[in-house]
Order: sequence, then C-alpha cells, then structure tokens
Amino acid sequence: MVRAEIKQIARDIRTMRIRGAGRIARAAARALKLVAKTSRAKTPAEFTRELGRVSELLLATRPTAVSLPNTIRYVMLGVKRAREVDVQTLRRAVISRADEFIRGSKGAVEQIGEIGARRISDGDIVLTHCNSDCALAIIKAAFKQGKHIQTFVTESRPMRQGLISVRELRKVGIPTTLIVDSAVRHFIRDIDKIIVGADSIAANGAVVNKIGTSQIALIAHEARVLFFVAAESYKFHPETLVGRLVST
Repeated sequence: MVRAEIKQIARDIRTMRIRGAGRIARAAARALKLVAKTSRAKTPAEFTRELGRVSELLLATRPTAVSLPNTIRYVMLGVKRAREVDVQTLRRAVISRADEFIRGSKGAVEQIGEIGARRISDGDIVLTHCNSDCALAIIKAAFKQGKHIQTFVTESRPMRQGLISVRELRKVGIPTTLIVDSAVRHFIRDIDKIIVGADSIAANGAVVNKIGTSQIALIAHEARVLFFVAAESYKFHPETLVGRLVST
C-alpha cells in the first residue's frame, strides 16, 4: 500500500507544484526514504517490491525529467548492494542513500554557484530563462560577492516559471526585469551573459531544457553573447550512450 504522504509527493511532481529538476530529484529521494522508514514489510522481498511500486509511481509523474530515474537508481543501488540481508539492513541502506543524495544535490548547487560566479563580472547584465536553481545560485553568489549586476528574466511560457525566478532574485535585492520570451532578440543588445539550467544532458553534450532555450542560444550566438549552461552531474542521460533519442 502506498501511503498518502508519498501519493502527495507524486501528485505534486505531476502537477508541477514541485518543479525544477533538482527539486524533483530531492522529492523523489524523500519519498523513497519515507517508504523505507514506514514500511511494514516482513521480508527483504516484500520490502523491495514496495520500493519498486513507489519507484514506478514516481517515474510515471514526469517521464521527461531524467533527474527522476537517476535519483531512483542512486537510492536503489543501496538495496542492490545490501542484497540477501534482513529488512532492517535494507531500510538503513535506503535511508542512508536518500540522505546522501539530498545532501549531495544541495551541495552541488552551492558549488556550481561559487564556480559560476567567477564568470560574472562587476557591472554585468545577465539573462536567465525559466527557473533553474543552479543558474540562480550563480547570479546570487556573484551578487553576494559585491558585484553590481542586473538580471533579465524571461516569462517562460506556458507555465511562467520565470515569475518564480523574478521573485527569488528580487528577494535578495538583485535588480531584475521580467520580459516576454519573444523579446529576447530585442534586449540581447543589453545583455552581457546568459545562464540557463538543464533538464537533461546527452552523451554528445546536447542540452535539453525548457522550451525556448534553443532559440535564446541561437540569438546569443548571433549577437556574440556568452551562453552558459549550469547543471549537476545527475542531469546526464545515461540512455543516450546507446543512441536512444531524448524527447521533452
């Protein structure tokens, strides 16, 4: 039986109350941890089947978010390594791996912010698209370092995630201008750098991200504006190693 709290996490991912690849990944890890903590399974086989059912539920919520299956693989590796043992050992293994992933995920965003901020110069005007924790971490870190920067944020239709980015940036005091997606070509003359996140990265280096990202990249290329992609390693899509197409 899948508990109500886990169903709610799945529902929140599916309805985009939880959005952003990193947040989706951490939510999935929390759901698996909750299964492990509350499971009443008597045998390792029952425990593993319960985790499998919840994994399938989570995977069905956002098929295009590669961070989701990557997170599940990471956490479930603890079960595979602890095979042929008792339920309590399996429980501890899942909880440990989930906690490890969540800590690593949050730490990765901080590290990316620190590294990326070195690319931002005092006085830069930076554009970002959609709502990426990594992209915003870079902008915030640069601002925290005392660099006088401004930001432009695309509305990012149809779900308008750009409004979330605007709120986050203004909350820390960064001067921010919201523009419609189609206005990027007009404002590119004012932009020094563009930073976006990624939903998935293929084996050949291709980036899959929020709709509209490619046209912004082309505009940046035409205008000779530096374009950066900020992403954690768990955004890598392992299935692209064997040539499977990624669609979002």
